[in-house]
Amino acid sequence: MTNAEFQRRMAQVWDNLPGWGQLAAVNHTSIGRRFMVTGAIFFLIGGVMAMLMRTQLALPNQDIVPADVYSQLFTMHGTIMMFLFAIPILEGLAIYMIPKLIGARDLVFPRISSLGYYCYLFGGIIIMSSLFFGIAPDSGWFMYTPLSSAEFSPGPGSDFWLLGITFVEISAMAAGVELTVSILRSRAPGMTLSKMPIFCWYILAMALMIVFGFPPLILASILLELERAAGMPFFEVASGGDPILWQHLFWLFGHPEVYIIFLPAAAVISTIIPVFSKRPIIGYKWIVLSIILTAFISFGIWVHHMFTIGIPPLAQAFFSIASMLVAIPTAIQIFAWLATLWMGRPSFNLPMLWVFGFLIVFVCGGLTGVMLALVPFNWQVHDTHFVVAHLHYVLIGGMVYPLIAGIYYWLPHFSGRMPSLRLGRWGFWLTFIGMNATFFMMHLTGLLGMPRRVFTYEAGLGWDGLNLLSSVGGFIMTLGIGLVLLDIILHFKFGKKAEKNPWQADTLEWATGTPPVSYNFASIPNIESRHPLWDNPSLLESMSKNEHGLAEIRHGRRELLGTEVMSGKLTSIFHIPTHSWWPLFSALGLALVCVSLLVRVYPLAIVGCVLAAIFLLRWSWENGAHPSMAPPTKYDDPKIPLHSRTHDGPGLWGMVITLLADGALYLSLLFGWLYLWLVAPEWSMPSVSPLSIPLLFTAGLLLTILVVFYHMQIRYLKAGNDRGLERNLGLLGLMGVVHTAVLITLTTMAPLELQSSAHDAVIFVMLIYLIFHSGLGSVLTLMQALRVRLGYVGKTYPYEPIVLRPWWTYTLGIFWCSVATFVALPMLWGS
Repeated sequence: MTNAEFQRRMAQVWDNLPGWGQLAAVNHTSIGRRFMVTGAIFFLIGGVMAMLMRTQLALPNQDIVPADVYSQLFTMHGTIMMFLFAIPILEGLAIYMIPKLIGARDLVFPRISSLGYYCYLFGGIIIMSSLFFGIAPDSGWFMYTPLSSAEFSPGPGSDFWLLGITFVEISAMAAGVELTVSILRSRAPGMTLSKMPIFCWYILAMALMIVFGFPPLILASILLELERAAGMPFFEVASGGDPILWQHLFWLFGHPEVYIIFLPAAAVISTIIPVFSKRPIIGYKWIVLSIILTAFISFGIWVHHMFTIGIPPLAQAFFSIASMLVAIPTAIQIFAWLATLWMGRPSFNLPMLWVFGFLIVFVCGGLTGVMLALVPFNWQVHDTHFVVAHLHYVLIGGMVYPLIAGIYYWLPHFSGRMPSLRLGRWGFWLTFIGMNATFFMMHLTGLLGMPRRVFTYEAGLGWDGLNLLSSVGGFIMTLGIGLVLLDIILHFKFGKKAEKNPWQADTLEWATGTPPVSYNFASIPNIESRHPLWDNPSLLESMSKNEHGLAEIRHGRRELLGTEVMSGKLTSIFHIPTHSWWPLFSALGLALVCVSLLVRVYPLAIVGCVLAAIFLLRWSWENGAHPSMAPPTKYDDPKIPLHSRTHDGPGLWGMVITLLADGALYLSLLFGWLYLWLVAPEWSMPSVSPLSIPLLFTAGLLLTILVVFYHMQIRYLKAGNDRGLERNLGLLGLMGVVHTAVLITLTTMAPLELQSSAHDAVIFVMLIYLIFHSGLGSVLTLMQALRVRLGYVGKTYPYEPIVLRPWWTYTLGIFWCSVATFVALPMLWGS
């Protein structure tokens, strides 16, 4: 096959469908761009809201924006910037860049990327629609209870926030699983963890933090929506709940979120500085260690947002020290960057302007963060403009500046053209001056006692001139951001054509072409260096001429190279899906559920659940040896098996990572149960469990037998014995159905007072959680039995039942953990 014929065939397999077929695209380049463009649009909307608020606060006693509208603007601005801009746009950058950096053609679960984008888009539209209807949430972007509860926010505004954010969180969780498995399992052969680009370490930490950090907020949103819609009193003191539980669950997510935002931004900085310093980054291993420490410590300091709510002094001291300790790994990274600049020969090109702006602004924000970690000072400035200023110094300096630096750095990669140096410099200096003028003044107004979230103030308090300067600075910053956006838009048409690897960078993304082809690389080489394009410049040409691995395309499949986690040794070929409509249909089904719940049309919500389930199960059907995926062909390489012919593969890793997130959700529920039990002032524990003990242990016995026999069946399958596989899986699936039916009977028979007892409401949520896992496992097991009959699963294709095994193991674990925690422990406590 000639090189031209090879490229034509590759494009035929990898290119998106034309016209409306673009909606079925699953290619990571397309999905990443969509995330970034959509995030930029939300950023502009949030910026307009910010300037409306700054206009209102420019002078005392103004009534340009009424109080109720100001509360909506404040809530929506924070919501947009934190949930619809910061994380999604960085996820988009990661989705776009990771395969190109690790020498892969795509991510391992491309349909999940597409589903994530549509969930993000539809969730954002749902949230934004509340503003256009005039019923936007007004309880703050953190939605503290009881202010956001039905009594004090009776309209649908809080429901828009809760349902929309939960919908958006599906997108984040999808990206977390997708990126984790892709980085661990689909790197180019030879790319060990120690040779992995530093950018990938940051994204791996971010993805795992999403996996563990987002479930507490998802649970909190579900519980508050159940309280608002069904009257379950999780946060109502009189019925045994506690509004402080919301704060704990929110900040269990909220503080790691700051580092989820910071880490990919720092990844950009760690990528750019070595390129423009013309030397490898100093302290690679120390930076990796600091990334791990940052991710770990960030989960242990959520309470520093709650110093003023009355927590014990010992807890205040612990979380204060922990909050200061997190500055250490951050300082390691900063000193490594400075040392690289010092030891290198830095050239001050446009991306480096934003890097230096980041170093100045972020360090200032970090210093005020250490100040806020001190309990006495925190008490003095809590809920003042000082906190607002700190937040914006950290988020703008720590995220927006690196993001713009990265955009300018990778613009030639996106478009094949160079940015305008003159327009870019004007944009930087106006943004830098305006940003510091805006938020430095807010430090001062905060120290002078100006509360945040107030829509006006009296004259003569010493805030007048500072607020005016702050508002003027805001408009200067807006002008600077506008020039940056104008520069980016104009450069696609008027920018100078870029050469190959115009910055003389060291990483593989510059070997894809500028702009990249849909399949990234015509062939995948063996990687022998942390800086492949510096140590082997010939890769720029040889990778585009199918001179390396994975150069066979006549089978018509999209394929990746599967490698071991640590060593990067080639183990198998991952076949991945081509364009698909199922992600769009599934997201539409889930959107129908959200909209139905908003308007309280519950039968329609049930219809939406059924449709979404049908679409998702139909999606899952096209896997493994399905004719649309990987039927045998004469071009298959017997030396390197397809992953569906093995006992290991991306799906198994995806299942495990998903269950880690699932476990974080379950642990959040346990935390809520124990917190209410030990802390809620009106908590009431019945002397006898409302659950039928015989039914409970009957369900447990059935589940235990099911899981034991499922493990035995997998052992036989791994040994090459598939005799009776269809029958056995069918029987196990039916046993799961019976187990699920017993759980449903247990739930319906229990005398639970859901609207008057927080205890009973938590028990109900626990039972629904167990029913969902058992029911879904039963359906998937029955589907596997049918796939055995059709020849998609067997000793030649053993992979899919193996993927399902961790689900049943986890289901068994949470069942008996629930029995011990929700039933046995209270009985022992009472006795």
